[in-house]
Amino acid sequence: MLEQMRVLSFSHWLQGPAASQYLGDMGADVIKVEPLEGAFERRFSPAGAYVDGHSSSLLAANRNKRSIAIDLKHPKAKRIIHRLVETIDVVTENYRVGVLDRLGFGFKDLQQTKPNLIYASATGWGVNGPMVQEPGQDLLAQARTGLIAATGDLATLPSSVGAAIVDQHGGALLALGILAAYVKRLATGEGTRVESSLLTSAIDLQAETLTHFFARRATRANIERDPHIGLWFSDAPYGVYRLCDAHIAVSAGGTFEDLPRLLGIPELAELGPDGRKTRRNEYAKLFAAKLETMTFDKVAAVLTSQGIWFSRVQSYDDLPDDPQIAAIGALTRVPVGEAQATLVTHPIRYDGEVRPVRHLPLALGDSTRAVLQEAGYTEDEIAALAAEKAIGVADPD
Repeated sequence: MLEQMRVLSFSHWLQGPAASQYLGDMGADVIKVEPLEGAFERRFSPAGAYVDGHSSSLLAANRNKRSIAIDLKHPKAKRIIHRLVETIDVVTENYRVGVLDRLGFGFKDLQQTKPNLIYASATGWGVNGPMVQEPGQDLLAQARTGLIAATGDLATLPSSVGAAIVDQHGGALLALGILAAYVKRLATGEGTRVESSLLTSAIDLQAETLTHFFARRATRANIERDPHIGLWFSDAPYGVYRLCDAHIAVSAGGTFEDLPRLLGIPELAELGPDGRKTRRNEYAKLFAAKLETMTFDKVAAVLTSQGIWFSRVQSYDDLPDDPQIAAIGALTRVPVGEAQATLVTHPIRYDGEVRPVRHLPLALGDSTRAVLQEAGYTEDEIAALAAEKAIGVADPD
């Protein structure tokens, strides 16, 4: 669908690469610019996980891209980049604010070469304000925006979410902004400066809960709750509980009036008809104590009979065998060298189809030669630039 879009991506780690991967999944020609030693995610995996020698960090957010290796500090890099920009529609980057400006690849610099350029930046904290130069990272954004405080038990030890959801959401929002700018350019011929940040992404993730909080004029005391309860504004028993053979998430729906009798917890009825709301911590503790003695099948039967929504709490190793995950094609296996990697697929379906993995840039600079040729460089010019270490060209073997 985006096969006419060409993207030059100065992105590393997760937020920026995730954004350009979404575009690549939708058909855009994404060209990933890497240093001669390779992007950081190519050289390191925080999970210590590699597939046939390739970092899982590279595999997670860099499919459907082509890799070119350029030393951005080399005297000839500026001419190379500006020549490439003449052929593309979008630049994405997630360097710290000001870095690419100093190198001559900022928005104003590249706009002189391409007046209708879409220039999309993903930052940690935005492009103005006192934290602009502070390091931006997912966990820090969760902490700064109240997400950690709203997760788990604030009275003792709150918890991070357990996945880099702010980075991933930031990438999705940046891709959304790029698409909006692209539609504008198709309509008006004008370029756009697009900006997203971990800070705004973490706030956006909490749009519902923050709106409730401020509308209610709530305080920290309202957020504190029994750790079983999932949301600061929810009634008990909404949340997660231990069973004798599993864990279960109890949601909403149905009726709760008969649970005291059906589960054998008469103390719940003594809390009164509004006890789920007005005495929710007591309710959750009584509920949790009883469920620890029961099996998943027994609890599931009771909740089903009352129309209450629930789910078994699964671990990552349960996901490949989950029939619903398999039915929607949320995971896919792809060859990586002599091994196989399990990847998360593009999350949206178009006409019922899952977007395919067309290419993995396993070799650093796998497309340097092809991309420069497309920009008009001759084979001799490419060889000379490689000899001067201005660029890196993957060995064709």
